[in-house]
Amino acid sequence: MSRIRMGMVGGGEGAFIGAVHRMAAALDSDIELVCGAFSSDPERSRRSGAALYLPAGRVYDDYRAMMTAEAGLPADQRMQFVAIVTPNHQHFPVAEAALRAGFHVLSDKPATLNLDEALRLRELVSETGLLYGLTHTYTGYPLVKEARLRIAAGDLGNIRKIVVEYSQGWLADRQEEADNKQAAWRLDPAQAGISSCMGDIGVHAANLAEYVSGRQIREICADLCAVVPGRTLDDDGTVLMRFDNGARGVLCASQVSVGEENALGIRVYGDRGALEWRQQEPNTLWLKWPDRPTEMLRTGAPYLSELAAANTRTPMGHPEGYLEAFANIYQAFAGSIRARETGCPPDARASDCPGIESAIRGMTFIELAVAASDSDVKWHPFVQY
Repeated sequence: MSRIRMGMVGGGEGAFIGAVHRMAAALDSDIELVCGAFSSDPERSRRSGAALYLPAGRVYDDYRAMMTAEAGLPADQRMQFVAIVTPNHQHFPVAEAALRAGFHVLSDKPATLNLDEALRLRELVSETGLLYGLTHTYTGYPLVKEARLRIAAGDLGNIRKIVVEYSQGWLADRQEEADNKQAAWRLDPAQAGISSCMGDIGVHAANLAEYVSGRQIREICADLCAVVPGRTLDDDGTVLMRFDNGARGVLCASQVSVGEENALGIRVYGDRGALEWRQQEPNTLWLKWPDRPTEMLRTGAPYLSELAAANTRTPMGHPEGYLEAFANIYQAFAGSIRARETGCPPDARASDCPGIESAIRGMTFIELAVAASDSDVKWHPFVQY
C-alpha cells in the first residue's frame, strides 16, 4: 500500500493553522502532501510550495487550476483529498470545486460561511458520494473519547447538566489594527461570517458538549456582544442550552478574557456521577462520585477503552497534546479513504471522524446563537436540517 496523497488550499507563509495541519497529517507517516494552492497571491503560493520542497509543477496559482490539473493526472499520482485551511468565506467554493473534480474533502471549521452553504455542501457530498471531514480537533483527544464512551455506557447515569467553557484573551485589545492577519480576518464579516467568537471557538465548545455527552442541543438562549469598541462581530458570549433528554447546559466563550490562553473545558453531571476534562491538561480525566473518592484517569493507562488506546501514541507519563489530537482526525480520515479504496470496513477510529452532519450542526449553532442574542424571545429551537 502507498501513503494517502493530500493537497492543500490555503495555509501558506504566515498562516499558523496551515503548519498545524501539515504536521498533523505527517505525524503517522500515512499521508503525503503532494500539491497545493497555498495563497490567493500566486507568488506567495509558489514561495510556500518551494519552502515545502514540492515540485514547482504541483504548486498552483489558485485552487481551480489545482483541481483541474490534479484531476488530469494518473490515478496513482493525483491527490486523493484536499485539506481546506483558508478563511471561512472560501471553505464552500473550494469544497465544491474539489467534490465536483472527484476529490474527498477535509475542511477546517466552521464548514462554510453560512448555513445555506452548509446545506448545499451536504447535497454535494450526497450527490458525489465522496468523503467529507471536519477538523473538530478536540474530539481527537484520547480522554475526550474515553469520556464519551463512559457516558454512553451509563457510568454517570442520567445526564442532567453540561457546562462547557472556551476562553481566550488574545483579542482583548484591537489586534486587528496591529497587522495581525489572524485577528483581521476573524473579525471581518466578509471573511468570517456573522460571528467571530461563536464562529471561531464557541462552535468548538458546542460540538464538544454534544460529542462527549451524546446528547443533542434542542433549544438555546444567547447573549453575545462585542466587548472591544468598534468591532462589528462578537468577541464574547454566553449560551444557555436545553438538550434532547431534558438536561440543561451553559456555554461560555470569550476571546477577550485577559490572561487566558486556550482554556477549553467541559464538566458533565449525571445523577450517579460527574466528569471533568480540560484541554490545557488533556492527559487527565476526572471522574467524581457522591459515595467514593474522585478518580483520576490518565492517557495511556491500561484501564482505558480500546478507542482511547487506538488514539494514543506514547506510554503513560509521556504527554500528548494538540498536535496528536489533530493527527487523530487526519488518521481517521485517511483510514476512511483507505477503507473506501480497499473495500474493507473502516476501523473504529475512521468511523469516529466528524463529518457533514457535524458541519450542519455547527453552522446551525452559530447562526442560531447570533439570532437568539438579537431577539427579545428567550428560547429558540435548534432546528434539525
